Amino acid sequence: MENLYNRIRGFKFGSKLPEKSKINAALSSFSHRERVVFSVLVLVLMLSTVLILNTINRYFMVTVPNYGGTISEGIVGNPRFVNPVLANNVADQDLVTLIYSGLMRKGSDGNLIPDLAAEYTISNDGLKYTFVLKDNISFHDGKPVTIDDILFTVDTVKDGVIKSPQKANWDGVTATKIDEKTIEFNLKQPRALFLENTTLGIMPSYLWSNTPIELNSLNTEPIGSGPYMIKNVNKQSSGGVASYELTSFKKFALGRPYINNINLHFYTNEENLISALENGDIDQISSITPTNAEILKNKGYKIESAVLPRVFGLFFNSNINKIFLDKTIVKAINDSIDKDRIIKEVLAEYGVTTDGPIPPSMVEYQEINSGEETSREEVLQKVRDSLTKAGWTKNEAGFLEKVTQEKTTQGKKTVLGKKTTTPLEFVISTGNAGELAKTAEIIKENLAEVGIKVEIQTFDINSLNQDIIRPREYSALLFGQIINNESDLFAFWHSSQRKDPGLNIALYANASVDKILEDAFLATNEEARTKKYIQFENEIRKDMPAVFLYSPNFVYLVSKNLNGLSMDHIVFPSNRFLNSYLWYTEKHGVWRIFVK
Repeated sequence: MENLYNRIRGFKFGSKLPEKSKINAALSSFSHRERVVFSVLVLVLMLSTVLILNTINRYFMVTVPNYGGTISEGIVGNPRFVNPVLANNVADQDLVTLIYSGLMRKGSDGNLIPDLAAEYTISNDGLKYTFVLKDNISFHDGKPVTIDDILFTVDTVKDGVIKSPQKANWDGVTATKIDEKTIEFNLKQPRALFLENTTLGIMPSYLWSNTPIELNSLNTEPIGSGPYMIKNVNKQSSGGVASYELTSFKKFALGRPYINNINLHFYTNEENLISALENGDIDQISSITPTNAEILKNKGYKIESAVLPRVFGLFFNSNINKIFLDKTIVKAINDSIDKDRIIKEVLAEYGVTTDGPIPPSMVEYQEINSGEETSREEVLQKVRDSLTKAGWTKNEAGFLEKVTQEKTTQGKKTVLGKKTTTPLEFVISTGNAGELAKTAEIIKENLAEVGIKVEIQTFDINSLNQDIIRPREYSALLFGQIINNESDLFAFWHSSQRKDPGLNIALYANASVDKILEDAFLATNEEARTKKYIQFENEIRKDMPAVFLYSPNFVYLVSKNLNGLSMDHIVFPSNRFLNSYLWYTEKHGVWRIFVK
């Protein structure tokens, strides 16, 4: 050992390395014990070096998305019109989002980003929007995207015969071709949110212009310029589409998508959808009921959710039932409803309570209410006291009523006439969907606690729309408003929208609110627009034309190895695919200096 130590100690690191023969001679002179010690030292040195290098490597290494992988998703419904002009059902809208691109696209943060457009400008008066196309953009078949394709798509949307769901967004807009790369949109009046309309998917005019849009085979075999393109269509024996195999479009304007393939399978109902999931035929499903979502979550599936811009509430029709003109009664109804119970028992916690017409997801309009919490029993007692003070008394059945007596004057005498008994009761009309029916039952139970009698009438969605909502044949309507953006509030609350086909289902009329909504619709300055909508919400809360209940979550069951999904700004279920080109299932490590 001393011999080994002296040899190691005597080696000079700055000196020239000894010849191989000398090294072999030195090693052969080691005793057996010295050889063992030397080998251990060499092994320790090698392991230490590897560990140090690995630590350095991990310090400088980051995990980044890699190309590859496949996602299979199930959808309830069947594709019929997979084009941006007519797409109206869930399956159509999902496919349009994946297959088509617009001038602009909504990003993961909710802001709009250029898609097919390279740049755009907006005139100072907000009446002119000018877009310049990117170079080398093409459809899935390799043909270039042109200004003529954009003109064709917009003109098709505006065609009154076709009746596109997008038509209202483009009425009053004139599209003009400036040159081969530039298009200009001219508006009759400023529209604060017009830029969002330019996310409209662009259709290849050379494939659609010669055949009526409703009859074109491209409705089920579409060609767009979006992140994914049709690889294969699997059809049922009936001719309907059973599934699509989509593959990534490498020339997508925002970059090649990471996931190579997205397969979409279509089912007739949620029960079949969940069976396919549990059988392993698919690994993702969306828009399932909260009850099923909770069951699947407990089985180990990965659930993502986000609050949707929907406001469900009780909308009153005082033309049919005059009790809703009394703010004391409306406040009593509002205070008596246990909204937290609805969130827990109906939505399985997949939703949030709301107290106003603007969805909680539009946070910039929400005022913070910081008051002390009051127990439910204390709240109910205050309601009972307020109703008693207003002259309502309980009858033998335990429900409230008010007795009034006619008074007439004969000379100097007051003569009492006929007595009239008015019951404190009303009818809730709603859809026969499970969540609405359950919510109505909870409301009925809650109001019975303070003596208000409620009857429930449920209808299938078509009957509800045609026979109840359109002719305004309801006392109180339990329903939801879909608020895609702030401008939709005009359609729901402006007095001009009280009659069908308007959407003002509360039949609300307030001249001040009308002016606020008109000004907000035209305001292009975001700060000014925000102030207007805050004023609007305050006016609605004072007038109480409805009782606002909750905003539900969008529920999405996703593959456990899916990354890059953004759920923060979902308006429609199809919005989940807006950033699908950024999703990834494969990943690898690279040094930080090589990350773009």
